[in-house]
Order: sequence, then C-alpha cells, then structure tokens
Amino acid sequence: MKFKTRYRFWHVLLGFTCFAILAAIIYYATKDSASSSEATKLKPKAEPFPGSSLMAPLGFIYFVVFFYFTLNYYYNLITANKKYLSYLKISGLIVLVSFLYNSILFTWLPGALINQYRSLWHMFFTMVGNMIPMLLFSYLFAYVTVLREALKQKRILEAQKLLLEAQISQANFNFLKSQINPHFLHNTLNFLYAKSLPFSSELSEGILTLSDIMRYALSQGNQKDGKALLKDEIEHVHNVIRINQLRYNNQLKVNFEMTGTLNGAMIIPFVLITLVENAFKHGDLKNQEYPIAIKVNIQGSKLYFYCRNKKRTGPVQLSTGIGLENIKKRLDLAYGDNYKFIVTDEPEFYTTELTIDKL
Repeated sequence: MKFKTRYRFWHVLLGFTCFAILAAIIYYATKDSASSSEATKLKPKAEPFPGSSLMAPLGFIYFVVFFYFTLNYYYNLITANKKYLSYLKISGLIVLVSFLYNSILFTWLPGALINQYRSLWHMFFTMVGNMIPMLLFSYLFAYVTVLREALKQKRILEAQKLLLEAQISQANFNFLKSQINPHFLHNTLNFLYAKSLPFSSELSEGILTLSDIMRYALSQGNQKDGKALLKDEIEHVHNVIRINQLRYNNQLKVNFEMTGTLNGAMIIPFVLITLVENAFKHGDLKNQEYPIAIKVNIQGSKLYFYCRNKKRTGPVQLSTGIGLENIKKRLDLAYGDNYKFIVTDEPEFYTTELTIDKL
C-alpha cells in the first residue's frame, strides 16, 4: 500500500510532547500529595540495569514513531475503504516491529525498557495488551479526521453547487434577455418580406432566407442538449450561399460537395455556417479558377468538413477572430478530445478543416 502522509512527523512530535508534559505534571502532583499523607520509608537502592539512563529518551522516541506510523497507516486504510483484513495485517506488522525493537532492548539494554519482564514471552503478551488501547486510539483519531474532512468537502461541494445554480439561473436570465432583440428582428423581417413581394422577387427571397436563418438560430437556442440536426445545419449553409449569391447577382463561384448519409446526425449549431460565412466575408468570390470549395463527408458518426477560399486582394476587412475562438471553445465543451479543428492561413489561400470523430 502506498504510504500517504496525512500527519506530519513534527505534528505528532509536538502533540505527544504536550501529552507527556501534561502526564508528568499529573504524575508529580499525585506523587507529592501521596508522599505528604504517608511517612516516607527508606529502602536500599537496587543495582540499576544497563541502559536505565536511556529509558526516558528512547521511550519518548518509541511512542512518537509508533503514533506517527499507526495514525498515517490507519488514515490511508480508512480513506481507501480497505477491508478488516488489511487492518489486521498492518496492526500485526506494527506489533511485530515493536516486539523486535523491545527484544533488542531486553537483550542488550534491559534498563531502557519501561517495564521489567521475566522472559521474552512475558514481554510479548504484556506488550500486546498495552498496545491494543494505543492502536485503538490511533484508529479512532484517524477515523475522526476522515469524518471531519468528509464534512468539510461536503460543505465545499454544497457551496459550489449553490454557486453553479446561481450561475445557471443568471445564464438563463441573460439568455431570455438576449432573445428579445432576435425575436423582434425576426418579426420585422417577416413584415419586410410581405411588403417586398410586389416589388422584387430577389429582395423578398433574400429576406425570407434571412428570416429562415433567424428562426433556426432561435429554435436551436432553446434546445436542451445544445445540438441541432446536421441536415438543418447544412440546409442553412445553403441559405448562407443563397443570400451571398443574391448579393452578387448569382455570379459567385462556389463548389459544394456532400458525401455520405446523415441518418439523423446531430451537431452544435452555427459551426459550419460560421466557417462558410467567414469564407464569403474574406474570399475572392468571383475568381473562376479558384472558387470557394466546401466539402462535407459523413461516415457513420464521423464528420469531415472542408472549406477553402482564395483571399481577396486589395483592402482587407478587419477581423477580430472572435468567431473562430468561439467555435473552438464550443467544440471543446461539446466534443472534448473527439475532434480536430485545423486552420491553414497561407499568403493566398485560407483553409479550415473540421473533423468530429463522434457526433
């Protein structure tokens, strides 16, 4: 099992030092009161055992190391939800190491032992009896620590949940506010379409096409999963092409190729539309040798989109890059690592390629 340190050594050292000082104060206070009530009897001093002077420092270090390892091992076992057999193994290992340490002292420095024992077996059973309360204390202390951390994490998650709900509510409110202007524009376009019919078929067709695109934008904004049918997205790519053809009296050179079967595939809306619109905005639209090339290929749940245009010569329209940056963020959120978006910006040509491995 990987040893993860939850309790630092100096934390355990400091804690046990405070406990030792408190125990010493209580011991000497009790000893003084007992000696004042009874007469002190002089007894001949016994010959000290080897290592008697080391009993206090070695005992102190032993308990600090003991609690350092037991607290951290039990903490790791509890957080990992290990079974009782794991606790028995760790506890048995700790008892074995402690017994080996005390056996060395028993053999070479018996005076350093806190208690005196008749034999190794006597020491072993006495030591196990004394260690059970200490192991139980370490387990309970580690268990309480895990409970406190779980409660703290729960409070953090609840606070994050409340913050997220507030952000979602604010986003929904902002979305409803943002729909007011598009709805007004959509209704205005319908009015203009009706008024333009007697005067110009091309004008009315352009207004109707733009109205369809607006309706698509509004309807997809209400989708819970944030995706639209791929066939609808491609249909409105054709609408973008149609509007631009009306602007230039159907003189634009556009090659549109589509292969594969849609089969109800879904995609986040306005990705392909934005890429095509960008090509019309910055491309040389009337060059017969280099028409705008648009390719859509669907194979099962995989989509490949390609758009290439020759750059316009002369004054260049300024671009903020917000549209492409927005597309990248939306693709990241919707598809994670399951897509590739490549932009190739050459001196004379501009190419965008989008591959979505799983729609």
